[in-house]
Order: sequence, then C-alpha cells, then structure tokens
Amino acid sequence: MSSAASDKKKTEVGSYFISNYPPYSQWKKDELPAVNEALHHAPKEDTPLGLYLHIPFCRKRCKFCYFKVFTDVNAAEVQRYVDALCNEISMVSKLPVMGDRPFRFVYFGGGTPSFLAPKQLTKLADRLRQHITWDGAEEVTFECEPGTLSETKVKTLREELGVTRLSLGIENFSDKILEDNGRAHLSKQVFNAWEWISAAQFPNVNIDLISGMVGETWDNWKENVRRTLELSPESVTIYQMELPFNTVYSKDILGNKVESPVADWETKRAWVDYAFSEFIAAGYSVSSAYTVVKDPSKVNFSYRDNLWQGADLLATGIASFGHASGVHYQNLPELEQYLGAIEAGNLPLGRGFVPTDHQRLVRELILLLKRGYLEVGYFRDKFGVDIISEWQDQWNTYADDGLVTIDGDTIRLTRDGLLRADALLPAFFEPEHQGVRYT
Repeated sequence: MSSAASDKKKTEVGSYFISNYPPYSQWKKDELPAVNEALHHAPKEDTPLGLYLHIPFCRKRCKFCYFKVFTDVNAAEVQRYVDALCNEISMVSKLPVMGDRPFRFVYFGGGTPSFLAPKQLTKLADRLRQHITWDGAEEVTFECEPGTLSETKVKTLREELGVTRLSLGIENFSDKILEDNGRAHLSKQVFNAWEWISAAQFPNVNIDLISGMVGETWDNWKENVRRTLELSPESVTIYQMELPFNTVYSKDILGNKVESPVADWETKRAWVDYAFSEFIAAGYSVSSAYTVVKDPSKVNFSYRDNLWQGADLLATGIASFGHASGVHYQNLPELEQYLGAIEAGNLPLGRGFVPTDHQRLVRELILLLKRGYLEVGYFRDKFGVDIISEWQDQWNTYADDGLVTIDGDTIRLTRDGLLRADALLPAFFEPEHQGVRYT
C-alpha cells in the first residue's frame, strides 16, 4: 500500500493521487474490443459528455512530475503533434458515441497547453471547430504555466478558445524553491501574467499550490497563502506532493538510496489545514479536499463534478484517459506509436478496462468522497446499494477515528478526514486491488 494510504509519516515512493478505479495498473490491451464497441455504439442520451485534450510539451520537466511530457522539442515536432491531435478529434467527432450531445465540459491539460504560441492556439481552435463545437459548454478549462504567457496569448485563450476557467500553476512564490524543484517559471512572471489575466476577465481563475515541495518551510507556506489571498483568485487548488514511481525525485530515492526530500504527511496536512482556515477567514468556502472557492454560487467545476459521477469523457492526445458508456480507456503512451496510429487513420487506443457494476459504484463513491461528503440516497437510487450498510465496519472505524460523521443519509468528512482524503479511499477497493501498484 502506498504511504498516502497508510499512517506512515514519511512521503515515500509509490504514494499517489487517486483519480479513478480500478487502478490503472489493471487496465489491459485485451479489453480494447470492448472499448471499440462502446465508442461505436450510441450513448445514453442523458449522459453528460466531456472532451479532454492533452498537450504534452513543457519548457522543463519538474522534478515531481509524473505526467507524459516532452521538453526540448522543435517547431516541426510540435506541429506534427498538433496536426495529429486535430486529426484524432476529427475521427472522434464521427464516432457514434458522440450522438447528438453537446460538450458539457472541455479540458486542455498537459504538460503545458500554454506552451503553444498564440498562432498555434488560434490554428488549433480553427481546426477543431471544423469538427466540434464547445460554444455552449459550461466550462472550458485551460492549464497554464506562468512563464509561457503573454498578453496576446491570454487574450487568445479568452477570445478565440472561449476559455472560462484558466488554471495557473504557480505552486510556490519562492524563486529558490521553484528552481530547486525544477519549475520553469519564477515569481516575477506570475505577477506579469496576473495583470493580463485580470484584464481578460475569465469567469474563473484558479491558482494551483503544492504543499510539501522540497525546501518549503512554515514561513514560506504562510507567505504562499498570503500572496495568493492578495491576488484573490476565484478558486485555489492545493495538492499535497506525492511521489509516484516515475518522478525525478523518486528515481533518485530508489537509485541512490537517499532519504525522501518531500515534507512528511503530518506537515503537509498541517499546511493545508492552515491554508483552509486562512481562506475561510477571508470568505472562501471549501469545495473539496483540495479546493477552496470565493463564491460557490458563481464557480462550479463541471469537469470534476460530471466526471466523478460517470460522465463520458472522450480522451484525445498521447496517453490520455477516457471513459465511454461505462468503459475506461487510455490512448497509446509512446509518441511514435500515437502519431503512427493516427497517421495511419486509426484511433490511438492503448488499453482499457470494463468495470463491473460494483466497481462503478466504488469508483463514484471514492471520487465523490473527495468532495468531502456523500449522499446515501444518490447511491441507493443509482446503484440500488446502501453504502452505509455495505461498508458499515469501515464507516464505524473512520467515525471512531474522528474522520467522518454520519447524519441520517449524509456521510461527511471532518476536517481531519478531508486533509487525508486520498489515504482513506483504498479501504473501499476490492480485495484484489488492495496493495497493487496504482499506475
């Protein structure tokens, strides 16, 4: 079991952020026929539809990064990828699973989507709109690294791509900590970008922070919270640093047998606890185990909330993860494989998984619990299962430990439970998935 899912104090290699179920390590190429069947059949018309686009380029690879990213690429390589992405979306747009459904949410993730130049972004948007439209989407999210932004690019995101939620990966305001952790930007670039972002009037600007970056101290963390409050974004997301196997830090720990340089779990939780309290005092509300929002009536997270409740997500780009008619899938993870498949006119599918009804129930339970609460009636209506009696012993244990409260048909995480939400989730995994590698 990962350190995130135990009471061990140290942040060890293998800790992870839970984003799906069953674990990705259980997904297999043998399940691709079922994936193709799901994609080539009409959808349930009332199922929300989303689109994910993966832009895998970065100026530098952060030492804690575990995503599929590429650095030191030239313009021709970037253009070849963008062309392939557009061609993939052309193929996806013709799939029967699309039906007549509009996209409810669109997410440009990475990597660093803002790595692309304004002209490349405009061209990408123009080509995508030949096949699909997201004009009526509730939310169009675009991830940005501050040092890649310019005034022109910010305007392009708002006016040409129709971005409604810009997510700015600040992570920390200390230049030394940013440099030591391999970040490409410095704090000056954050403040330059903020002027352009404010002028563009995005409905929701989210700031990302990371609790537990190498070199962080209490004084530094308090300064991060203070500076974030000064910027007054619509929402703030705080991640506790994990150490999946394929990060630079993890390879150094495993290869050179050095001590984990990442703050221990108790410290990381204390920092997030402090941040939550400061944001609440400033008028923000806690929206999940990771997120605070300034005005809950104005800000929603369509991507998060729909995906966690079983929405279809059409995944495009290398190594991206999707979900269609209850079936999980991932695109090919190697660049030449991905590009070659599309250039040959094929969908770049790599592996899949067909969950049982019980596994779909577990997936929604663990993901929705990350919001901080569960409504028992929702699961009774959708799955015909009383989740309290189904996992009575586990709820009793968590209640005795002060991690949850149960009031009628509502299960709610306490603040202590919220701070360690990912550590609580593997207890609901099926026996065959207990202790297996997550990715």
